Parts: sequence; structure tokens; C-alpha cells
Amino acid sequence: MSQFNHIIDIAKYGLSNDQENLLTALNDLIEYSKKTKKINFALQLQSILKETIRHQQKSVLTKVGSDVHFQRIEDREFNDFIIEKLTSDYSFNNLICEDDVKEELKYLIKEHKAAELLNKFELPVANKILLHGPSGCGKTLASYVIAGELEKMMVVINLGAIVSSKLGETSKNLSKVFKRSTNEDLIIFFDEFDSLGKIRDYAQDHGEMKRIVNTILQLFDYLPQSSIVIAATNQLNMIDEALLRRFDINIRFELPTEKRITELINLTLKNGLFQFDKPKAVKSIVKETVGLSYYTIQKSLITAIKRSLFNLPIDSLPSSAKINTKIWKELIIKEKRAIALPK
Repeated sequence: MSQFNHIIDIAKYGLSNDQENLLTALNDLIEYSKKTKKINFALQLQSILKETIRHQQKSVLTKVGSDVHFQRIEDREFNDFIIEKLTSDYSFNNLICEDDVKEELKYLIKEHKAAELLNKFELPVANKILLHGPSGCGKTLASYVIAGELEKMMVVINLGAIVSSKLGETSKNLSKVFKRSTNEDLIIFFDEFDSLGKIRDYAQDHGEMKRIVNTILQLFDYLPQSSIVIAATNQLNMIDEALLRRFDINIRFELPTEKRITELINLTLKNGLFQFDKPKAVKSIVKETVGLSYYTIQKSLITAIKRSLFNLPIDSLPSSAKINTKIWKELIIKEKRAIALPK
């Protein structure tokens, strides 16, 4: 489709006051201009469109005799593409990880809070973050911390809804999510990103994976500095190399050491309602937990707390309760057996 055809569509929909299709046609022209290297024109048109939408307050247009309501993307459609749209109250106090990981995340926050300063010196703001490492080691929690520290709303992408069996549909869905999210200044969070950004050499993909990866590359290249994309994966080796190079920050999360496990226990029990019945036995149990993820360890501890409570008399509950260390140790052993880890 040529630029001439895009302009005809814009004129047609504009004259017929078909606002929904007009918006689509304008976005198509912007994308076409980017692909044909007319970057300045695309950015100018994108800026005008974004400013117009912002002033329309939820994109309400008035038509003679009636009100025609439209949004850049229908709310219903956009909601299908996300699992959750949230504001986070998490901070670095909620995140237990290695010091170098926390330091990288803190520098990211500093960059965005000092964006005006960096822009003054024409320095880029890191806004594409890749979090990788074993499952259950804090990648998702880290995304919540970023959103909480920056006080920005975040959308968790529903890959099941994004990925389509129809040729080219997945790329279109991704484009829609990015356009809507950048307009609303949302953080975009992709979990299991490897399912989207796979290496482009699989014969069974018949070009579809190549198309998806190319779309993500383009969306990354034109991502506004104020927008943030966070991708998480536990299969880094599955992600296309070109995509890996696009990320400004690449952070690996590790399984917890004994020191971090102890910190996790203290954080879990910080309300002071629970204590271990045999404090001296905790150190040996901590050694048993090495090799398990943060999530698994915390889950087993909370389960042990609940099962310990079941043994208390309902009619005279104390203000605090003891955690049965034997129950917790048994749960840890079961978890290790389940993933075939040596004791």
C-alpha cells in the first residue's frame, strides 16, 4: 500500500466523519512513513495526533445532532490484551536480591527521575529492561517495584490473547498494545518474553516468528523515552540476538543464598505475629532450602504457618503464634524432591 493510498483513506474517512477508521488510517500512515524512512514526517504526525487525543479528554468527538465517542483503541479490545492494569505500592524494601541487582534497578529509577537533566545533555534514558534468571527469583516482583518507585501504572500483557494463529495478527496486536500504552504513559510488562522473541531460525515458523520479532524491534526503536518496557524470561538463550541488543538494561536474577534466605524469612515475619518454636533449628533448615527459589521458600514458610495455626485452640487464640519448624522442614524436603534437587 503506497502513501497515496493512505492519504485517500484519510480523506475518505475524514469527510465521512468516520472517526474510528480515520484514526486507524492515520496510524497506518505513521507506520508506513517509519518503514519508508520518512522519520521526521512520521514523528511530526504522531506528535500532532497524540496532542489532539490528549486534548479531547478520552477521545470524545462531537457530531451534528449526536455525540460520537471513540478511543484510539477500543477499551474492550485493549482489556483483552492485558491480564492486569495496576498501580503498585511496592518499593525496594519489598525486594530481596543480590546487591548488584538492586543497584542496577536503583540507577534505572534515578535515570527516569532525572530524565529532564539527561535530555538537556542529549543523553538517552534507559527504558527497555530485560530481567532473566530462574523462575520464582523476583523478576515479576522487580517489575512491581519499578512501577511503585516511579509511581506509574503498569499493564501485564496477556500473551494468550496477543498471540494469534492468524497470519500477521500477533504483530498487529502488539502494535495496538504499544500505541495505547505509550499514549497513556503505561509501563508494559511481558512475562515469559521468550515465547514472543524467539530466535528467527525455526523452520516450523514459516516466517511468522520473523515477522513478530521484526515488529518488536520496530516498536522498541520508536518507543518514547518516557515509556518503559519490562520483559522477563527464564530462557534467555531462546531470545533472538537482535532483540537482546535492543535492551538498555539486562539483569540476571539468581537463586537465593543462605544470607538472602534469612532476609526473606525476616521480611515474611516482620509483623511480629509469628516466631519459630525452635529458633536454633532454623539455621539448619535454611541450609536445606538452598537451591530453591524465593517464591518456593516463602510459599512453604507461609504454608507451615497456616498448618501450625490449625493446632491452636479456636476459642483462645494468642496474640502471637509459634511456627512448627518440623512442619516447615518437611515441606522443604517435599519441594526439593519435587524438583529432584539433592538434599
